[in-house]
Amino acid sequence: MAEIGIVIPAAGQGKRMGAEGNKQFLSLKGQPILVHTVRVFQMSDCVSEIVIVGAENDLALIEDLVSRYNLDKVARICQGGVQRQDSVRLGVLALSPTIQRVVVHDGARPLLTLKDFHHFLQAAEGFSAAIMGIPVKDTIKQTNSSGSVTDTLPRERLRAVQTPQIFDRQTLETVHLRAASNGYYGTDDASLLEWMGYPVQVIEGSQENIKVTTPEDLWLAERILTMRET
Repeated sequence: MAEIGIVIPAAGQGKRMGAEGNKQFLSLKGQPILVHTVRVFQMSDCVSEIVIVGAENDLALIEDLVSRYNLDKVARICQGGVQRQDSVRLGVLALSPTIQRVVVHDGARPLLTLKDFHHFLQAAEGFSAAIMGIPVKDTIKQTNSSGSVTDTLPRERLRAVQTPQIFDRQTLETVHLRAASNGYYGTDDASLLEWMGYPVQVIEGSQENIKVTTPEDLWLAERILTMRET
């Protein structure tokens, strides 16, 4: 298997969480959210190294967490950019030259299990780009600027996209550098490949693989981890 590197963008602030500073340092079952996120990759024999990208003011704290929790697969901690996309680009460029496949995973998505991660890697073999996604439960309607419905989208073909997302390293670098030179910003890394015409495969994810964005998400994450302990 090609050497796999992990890039974890962790520079986001907790505006919707109502927290001061980085939401990824909030406690989840007694440990920072970011530690839960990184640990699954630390445990994986498939992962060669991890790069964490953080805000300038958070770098020292991230270094302390990496040391305190013995996350020795973290090879580098680097400063992020203005937008998440900028941070991912910097993280990818910071990976060792030997890394051939890159997994990007949100720092605030701490409930990915080792089993689901390995299933994702196995299912992604043979694809230059693959992302996790889950079927949407609600009916999705498209509206115009005044709020009037213009279309009802076919729910069976819609997916709510998660991370991890995996890419051939050369392809990911190419699209990130092209987007940066053109001033193009996508909604996630996969959208950059779509913009340049590369195919992206969707692999079914898990309903439990939530992103902790609001206080309600943090409450739910606590409940999910408690359930897993029983």
